[in-house]
Amino acid sequence: MSRSPTATRASNAPTFVELFTPKLITVLREGYTFAHFKADVVAGLTVAIVALPLSMAIAIASGVGPDRGLYTAIVGGFLVSLLGGSRFQIGGPAGAFIVLVATTVSTQGVDGLILATLLSGVLLLLIGFLQLGTFIKYIPYPVTVGFSAGIAVIIFSSQIKDLFGLTLSGPEPGPIFEKLAALADALPTFNLAAFMLAAATIVVIIGLREYRPRLPGLLIAVTLAALATFALDLPVETIGTKFGGIPQSLPAPRLPDMSFEKVIAVLPAAVSFALLGSIESLLSAVVADSMTGRRHRSNCELVAQGAANIGSALFGGFCVTGTIARTATNVRSGAHGPVAGILHSLFLLLFILIAAPLASYIPLAALAGVLATVAWNMVEKHAVATLLRASRGDAVVLAATFLLTVFRDLIEGIVVGFTLSALLFLHRMAQSVEVENAALTPHIPSDTSDTDERDPLLPYDAAEASDPDVVVSRISGAFFFGAAATVATTLDQIARQPKAYVIDFSAVPFLDSTAAATIEGFVRKAHARGAIISITGARPGVRRTLLLHGVRHPLVHFKANVRDAVNDAHAAIRSRPAAPAAT
Repeated sequence: MSRSPTATRASNAPTFVELFTPKLITVLREGYTFAHFKADVVAGLTVAIVALPLSMAIAIASGVGPDRGLYTAIVGGFLVSLLGGSRFQIGGPAGAFIVLVATTVSTQGVDGLILATLLSGVLLLLIGFLQLGTFIKYIPYPVTVGFSAGIAVIIFSSQIKDLFGLTLSGPEPGPIFEKLAALADALPTFNLAAFMLAAATIVVIIGLREYRPRLPGLLIAVTLAALATFALDLPVETIGTKFGGIPQSLPAPRLPDMSFEKVIAVLPAAVSFALLGSIESLLSAVVADSMTGRRHRSNCELVAQGAANIGSALFGGFCVTGTIARTATNVRSGAHGPVAGILHSLFLLLFILIAAPLASYIPLAALAGVLATVAWNMVEKHAVATLLRASRGDAVVLAATFLLTVFRDLIEGIVVGFTLSALLFLHRMAQSVEVENAALTPHIPSDTSDTDERDPLLPYDAAEASDPDVVVSRISGAFFFGAAATVATTLDQIARQPKAYVIDFSAVPFLDSTAAATIEGFVRKAHARGAIISITGARPGVRRTLLLHGVRHPLVHFKANVRDAVNDAHAAIRSRPAAPAAT
C-alpha cells in the first residue's frame, strides 16, 4: 500500500530528542580521536587568546568591571559549547550588547543587569523549546548588514573617551548626540600618552593581521601596551587603577534579587537581550555553517544560549551570545567540534587562577584600540556598497536599519528594517503577478495529444478571432492580497462581455483568502450575466481555498486543463436556445 506525501513528511520529521541533542553528543558518537582532541586544544587556546582582551574590553565598555566579562566568557562559553546545536559556536560577551547593557546598568544597577540576564535566559529557553528559532532565518540581508554597521558605530563612539584619554565631568551619556557633545567639552583633557598607546595598539593589530595573520595580534598588542605602560610609567588609566585588578577565582553562584517589582522593572531589558541574543547567536551559527558546510540545530542552539545566560547570571556575568568573530577564529584554527569551545573557557579560567595580577597593568586605551578594530571589521563595506547599488528598496532598508540602530534603539532598528523589507517583498511579489487575457477560436487542433496540457494563450486580435465568445484569463504568480486589486481590475476591464470565461490557475502556486474572495466576487458578477465560468489547473491547496470561499458549483466548473474547458464552453454555448427574434 502506498503512503501519502503527508505521512511520508511526518515520518521524516526529526523527533524531539533529535532536535535538541547537543552537537557535542553528535561529535562523540561519530568517533572522537586523539588527533581531534589535539586540533581542538590548538583551536581552543587560539580563541581564548582572542577572547581574553575582548571579554574585558566589552565589559568595560558596557559599564561593568572586566572580571564580569571574563565570568561571562568562562561560564557562558562553556555552557554554549556543552549544550549547543552548533559544532563551532563560541559564546561570550558581544559588542552588540554594549549599549543595552550600559543602559540597563545606568537605570537598574548591576544587580538589575544580572537579573535581566537571568530572565533573558529563561525567555531563550522558551523560544528554543517552542521551536521558534527557525523564524530567525527570515531576517533579511539588508537588515543584518545595516544593523552590524550601526553596532560598529555605537561601539566606536563608546571608545572615543579612552582612545583619547579624555576625562568627563560626569557620567558618559548614552545617546550618541549627547555623548559627542560631552566628549567635545572634554577635549581639553586630551591625554597624548593614552592616544599614542591606542594608536600603537591599532597599528600592531592591523600589521600582524596583514603580515603575520597566524599570530594572536590582539593579545600581542595588548601585552606590548601593558609592558610599555609598566616600563615607562605612563600616566594612563589601567585596569588596576580603574577597577583594582580582577579576582583570582570565580565567585560562588548566587541568585540575584528577584522581587516582583524588580522583575517588572528589568523585563523590557530581558526581552531585548533575548531577541538580540537569538538573532546574534543564530547569525553566528549560520556563518560557521557557511565556512564548514555543516548545519546547526537552531532551536537546540537557543536552548543552550538560554542555559548559558542563566549560568552566567548565577556567577555574576551578563548577556551571553554566539560571537561571530570568535566563532570564525575557531573554525579557521582547525577546530573539530564543541570540545574546542569548552577548552577555550577552561583556558580563560586558568588565566584568572594563575595570571590575574598581570591584568592590572593593561591600559584602557589599549582595550579601546582593540574595540576600535573590532568595530571597523564589523562593517561589511563591500556588502554596504553592493546593497546601495542593488536597488532603491534595499538601500532604504539598509539606511533605515542603520540610522535607527545608531540614533534610536537596536531592537527598533531591527523591527523597522524587517517591516520595511516585508513591505518591499510584498510589493515586488504583487508586481510579479500577471494576468493574460485572450479570445480563443473554437477550433482545437486534432493532432494535440490528450496528455498535453500546454495551451498557450494567443494575443487577442478582433480581426482574426473567429469566436470571441470565450475568453481565457491566465493568472501567474503567487496570488495574494497584494495582487488582488490588480487582478480584479484586469478581469473587470475585459472590453467585451463574453458568454464564457476560463480562468487558468496552473501557474498559481499559492492563493490566500483575499485573492479567493476577489475571484468569488468576479464569478458571481459573471454568473449573474449568464456567463459560463470554468477554472482550470488549480492545485489541491488553491482549489480548497476557492471552495471554502464559495467558488463552487453551480457558479463555476473545475476542469483539468484549458483545452477541455474551452471545448465544454463552446458546447454549452451551442446547446443554449437561441434568443427570440425581435418583432
